[in-house]
Amino acid sequence: MVQTIRIEAEAREQAGKGAARATRRQGLVPAVIYGAKKEATLAALDPRDVMKELHKGGWQSHLYEVAVKGGSTERCLMRDVQFHPVTDRPIHVDFQRLAPGSRIRVKVAVHFLNEETCPGIKAGGVLNVVRREVEVMADPENVPEAFEVDLAEAGIGDGLRWSAVKDQFGAKPVIVGRDFMIASIAAPTVVDESAPSAAPGPVEATKQKAPAAAAAAPAKAAKKK
Repeated sequence: MVQTIRIEAEAREQAGKGAARATRRQGLVPAVIYGAKKEATLAALDPRDVMKELHKGGWQSHLYEVAVKGGSTERCLMRDVQFHPVTDRPIHVDFQRLAPGSRIRVKVAVHFLNEETCPGIKAGGVLNVVRREVEVMADPENVPEAFEVDLAEAGIGDGLRWSAVKDQFGAKPVIVGRDFMIASIAAPTVVDESAPSAAPGPVEATKQKAPAAAAAAPAKAAKKK
């Protein structure tokens, strides 16, 4: 199961662009926590904490407890991060507060098992990944780190669909009504090297004759002498 990650934060009293710029001048990243029919909570984060989460990957499906100093601890998802156009440093973070009993919409990565022993790949086939992540509605307490698809028996031409996921953890995909494709084992590309090469075109034929004509020119000049 996905782990809940705790982030320490400072409280912010004022909203607006001016207050956000003042927060950045202090070396912090302004943030807002919204949702669950409650008033938004303004916070300021250590940029090192933000970058640490971004470097992990999959941060949009992680659960966070943002502990605001002198205030409450909010359970939430990191929904959006804005970056400076030149330095690429984070300049604002949006968190969505989780309401008790609610299901959340998250993107979960797909991992493939036994790729090295997959019969189709060993026979020369290629793993063609259609979806590297699947967007689902899930219980916040039961969000998986990743969905797993086993390739141990997949042959060339086989398709791996949503139904092939080993454990779906009760999640419901946002794509409804069909067993959508996640990956397939494609046949290897065969290059026919026995095909005859194309005959030279008119321009190439002229180029080939040109050296012979050039070699004959000095001989004609010698006869005239």
